[in-house]
Amino acid sequence: MLRLPAEWEKHDAVWMAWPHDKISFGALNEPKDSPDHERLGRIEKIFLQIIDALQGSEQVNLIVRDKKQHADILEKVRMYETNYADVWTRDYAPSFVIEDAKKLAGIKWEYSAYGSKFPDLLKDNEVFKSLDLGMQLVEPGVLLEDGAIENNGQGTLITTQQCLFARNPNMTKAEFENIFQKHLGVTKVIWLEQGIVGDHTDGHIDEVARFVAPHKIVCAYEDDPSDENYQILQKNYETLKTATDGQWRPFEIIKLPMPHLKYRDGQKAPVSYANFYIANKVVLAGIFNDPHDAEALEILKGLFPERQVIAIDSTDIVYGGGGVHCMTRQQPAII
Repeated sequence: MLRLPAEWEKHDAVWMAWPHDKISFGALNEPKDSPDHERLGRIEKIFLQIIDALQGSEQVNLIVRDKKQHADILEKVRMYETNYADVWTRDYAPSFVIEDAKKLAGIKWEYSAYGSKFPDLLKDNEVFKSLDLGMQLVEPGVLLEDGAIENNGQGTLITTQQCLFARNPNMTKAEFENIFQKHLGVTKVIWLEQGIVGDHTDGHIDEVARFVAPHKIVCAYEDDPSDENYQILQKNYETLKTATDGQWRPFEIIKLPMPHLKYRDGQKAPVSYANFYIANKVVLAGIFNDPHDAEALEILKGLFPERQVIAIDSTDIVYGGGGVHCMTRQQPAII
């Protein structure tokens, strides 16, 4: 029997990949006097902040291209040297499952760089196949990123139709549900319609709704009727309010406000406070220099009283198209 643990369950480690590509964060062709030119350097500092925040919480497994370039942090991480393109380990790492309550296995979905939108990233599909993980990797042959699925560790999974059918247009809900049951131990799937506007992942669930306990879900919510996300998130909220698990038990739904961030060209950035990472002892929560930052942090502090909630300035990270949760992938512990 396979089981996909919830994110708040004990971790052995977290997987991250050191940022190295200016293309990923829109800094390659910026003039030297532009604040965007040095964005990659600022992203590196954010990674160091995250690594420091995770010290004493869980082992950081850091993927790098050349170990010699990172001697300054060697004592803080376990390094894995390989060829890779980008930082989004959430999406190209396996879904780590526990097999028969006694050993780990990796469900390695096919990573398509978000429907082949970014051909330079396609090689990341091979990253975890190239590493010695000490576990079996199972390949179901389905295009999927882990950021597209959210689960409570007790058989219930949330996803969006928008994302799963964008990747696999010829599949049905029933086929997905059978795959999730076979490989993740899922007995109930809650289908939301879509994710937030402008998300190049085609609606990843980790920007929309997150389990924080087996029967408690935080849901991104927009109060402004004129906002593009208002109707989308209202519909998601109503769906979750009436949803139940496989034993017909309802969920408590907590509204999480939406930040409002624009890129320098004035375009709306796809950002959300739902893209937090739950570590063993801390919660890493993105902030955006937005009036709702403090409110979102207080909500998360109330939901995780036994963990320290650490704010991570994510105003540069979003230029790469993701957030804190997108660049972290937990590896569960066998207890």
